[in-house]
Parts: sequence; structure tokens; C-alpha cells
Amino acid sequence: MAFPTAVNSQITDSVTQSNVQVLGSSPAVAVANLYQATAQALANAAHNATMAQQQSNIIAQAATNAGVALLYSLDTASTGKSTAKILGP
Repeated sequence: MAFPTAVNSQITDSVTQSNVQVLGSSPAVAVANLYQATAQALANAAHNATMAQQQSNIIAQAATNAGVALLYSLDTASTGKSTAKILGP
């Protein structure tokens, strides 16, 4: 049996139900927060992986471009050197 109070029993029941509702919804809110944090972390990981892949592709393209430029310049350099040997000093 509850202690007798000067407060109406309907008021105490209302406050009790409100507190029970808050306590009852706490696990659902906690799990929702967990799911949201996990989704954010996975989205960040996917974004970082995409950015790393893009940067890697840019570096690979620059290296290929430098290699092709070197190959093209070898022909010109060897032609110039051969011409200098033929014409002599």
C-alpha cells in the first residue's frame, strides 16, 4: 500500500506513467543512436576509400604520362646524339 499523500492519486499515476514511458523507450533510442553512429562511420569509410582510389588513379595517370613523355624524349635525344656524331666537330 502506498503512503498517503496530499496529492491526487491521478496526478501520481500520470507522473509514474510518464516516467515508465521514458524508461521504456530508452533502449529503443539507444539502439537507434547506435545504428545512426554505425551508418555514419560506414559512410565515412566508404567516402575515404573512394577518395583514396581517386587520388591513386590521378597518381597513376601522372606516372604514366611522365613515362610516355620520357619514352618520346629518348628518340629525340638519340637522334640528336647520332646526328652530332655523324656531322662531327
